[in-house]
Amino acid sequence: MKKTLLLIIPALFISCNSGAQNKEQHKGETSYAVEMSDDQWKQKLTDMEYQVLRKEATERRNSSDLLDNKEEGVYVCAGCGNPLFRSEHKYDSGSGWPSFDREIPGSVAYTTDYKIGVARTEEHCARCGGHLGHVFDDGPAATTGKRHCVNGVALDFIPIQEFNRVNKNE
Repeated sequence: MKKTLLLIIPALFISCNSGAQNKEQHKGETSYAVEMSDDQWKQKLTDMEYQVLRKEATERRNSSDLLDNKEEGVYVCAGCGNPLFRSEHKYDSGSGWPSFDREIPGSVAYTTDYKIGVARTEEHCARCGGHLGHVFDDGPAATTGKRHCVNGVALDFIPIQEFNRVNKNE
């Protein structure tokens, strides 16, 4: 009886359907306005951009050139150029990653991530599905109370004058 239990218990743990598996199934069902093959993404992106945006990696803390950027402008998806965050919503959270208290409405999609064993809100570009980072409820209470903790490598920064010029021509 003991031997049987010793075989059954590990089998139960292995066969359980995890949240990460559900998320992958859900992501596979989602279609985006910008879709490319894995090889096309590898050609378009740097290795680190590919790892973060397409494989949901996390860049090293304090490694982003955008962390201390104080210029006025718009942060766009490094994968597809979708405008995601405005500079006036960026703040220093002390986390080591660029942080924003809100996204541009409609630009970000959300899923639940269980990779570390607890539920976290993961955010993706709503246009291409690229992984951006996570949203936490420990942001500035005076605004939204949210902290969009974003991998800087997932973003490109466009100064406001250039952004306005480009968008005026569209």
